Amino acid sequence: MASYHIAQVNIAEMRAPLESETMAGFVARLDEINSLAERTPGFVWRLKGDANNATALRIFDNHSIIINMSVWDSIDSLFQYTYYSDHAQVYRQRGEWFRRLQNHMLALWWVPAGHSPTPQEAKDKLTYLNTHGATPLAFNFKQRF
Repeated sequence: MASYHIAQVNIAEMRAPLESETMAGFVARLDEINSLAERTPGFVWRLKGDANNATALRIFDNHSIIINMSVWDSIDSLFQYTYYSDHAQVYRQRGEWFRRLQNHMLALWWVPAGHSPTPQEAKDKLTYLNTHGATPLAFNFKQRF
């Protein structure tokens, strides 16, 4: 068993409230895509709220920003899920539901196996990446450590 896993956070700013018609296509796919993640080889953990997803959790002053977090056994497992599974279909449609952010929307970092990162930890990693760029403390798929 590996002693470290890869944690990821991604955020998105909704174009409209989650209950709106604008967001209906995204909401309709949440359970399917989260279930797919959990069945994907390499999946370890994901952040969940009361609705079995993290859409109700708000950690930013801008309450239109939603957060997603997960832990995987390797960067390659996460990369495969993100870009080569049915998740990629949803990812390609993100412009329908979410505004383009000026800062990084994704951060990756290594965590000890068995550690479930907190939303505050994830927020700190995004802040770090936006302030310092990619380093071994926080990075992205293009600049891996």
